[in-house]
Amino acid sequence: MLNRLLSRCLLVAAGILATVPAFADKPNVVILATGGTIAGAGADVAKSATYQAAKVPVDKLIAGIPTLGDVAQVRGEQVFQIASESFTNEHLVTLGKRVAALAKQRDVDGIVVTHGTDTLEETAYFLNLVVHTEKPVVVVGSMRPGTAMSADGMLNLFNAVNVAASQDARGKGVLVTMNDELNSGRDVSKMVNIKTEAFKSPWGPLGMVVEGKNYWFRLPAKRHTMNSEFDIEKIETLAPVEIAYGYGNVGDTAYRALADKGAKAIIHAGTGNGSVSNRVVPALRELRNKGVHIIRSSHVNAGGFVLRNAEQPDDQYDWLVAHDLNPQKARILAAVALTKTNDSKELQRIFWEY
Repeated sequence: MLNRLLSRCLLVAAGILATVPAFADKPNVVILATGGTIAGAGADVAKSATYQAAKVPVDKLIAGIPTLGDVAQVRGEQVFQIASESFTNEHLVTLGKRVAALAKQRDVDGIVVTHGTDTLEETAYFLNLVVHTEKPVVVVGSMRPGTAMSADGMLNLFNAVNVAASQDARGKGVLVTMNDELNSGRDVSKMVNIKTEAFKSPWGPLGMVVEGKNYWFRLPAKRHTMNSEFDIEKIETLAPVEIAYGYGNVGDTAYRALADKGAKAIIHAGTGNGSVSNRVVPALRELRNKGVHIIRSSHVNAGGFVLRNAEQPDDQYDWLVAHDLNPQKARILAAVALTKTNDSKELQRIFWEY
């Protein structure tokens, strides 16, 4: 930034500043658009929950916020135009490779990914695991389409660009900026589906962004981005990992069916502390003996925390625990980790560290 300011001073002295674009001393931010509600449109302004996602292209999103030019030199790319519930592993790998490529460019200071909210937390965590960069990567969405009254997308995107352009956001891993909060892509989850304050971390936000200024309160403790052992440039496909839901009267049908379809690991989205019904334990032990990894997680919304060898003898059964990761984030980590190792002890280490 100092070099840019000195250059401007020299140009002023030479009398040729008028030939330099107004954004010459601003950071360069690329917006990668993938669709979702932030690109959605409803039939009228009263439709905040009934609308079509993934309708508005990225150039119109950028043009709808003229003040973005005051923050950064912004350009956009339309990577996908889909509702995020349709995101696949292939979409994740494609997006991750594009983010990584942009992060290597000297003329890119930060990256924003617009995304549908249904699987936004999964994509944010995936990028947090596999993209090696200290540059800010910010994933953002909205709970209301831009056509609705009190739409939140415009401010969310403005804040995301602000954060991506900020020096103080460097090195903090992939961030999610919604509803004025700065959350870690590792922790944050969608907790409610019809409120603008939908995304929360069970351990609290990293900070807040208010009127274009970031206020930080804590730092992420888990390994991410530059400190990750995983690299998107070495990943072409993700391992097939599936989730089966635990509940009262649950049977083993889903677990067996997922294994029969080729799952290399099954996330058990258990009750409480990742509890497993006694009706299901025999099938899970059988599947593990056949080589399928069993990973106990919790579907407790506000922060499930699964302790190893509590509820079940994980050491004896050679099962894994997902630590504090919810089932969908546990699936992401397992799908990435299994591209590198199939050893259960190594996989458990990874779940502790990431």
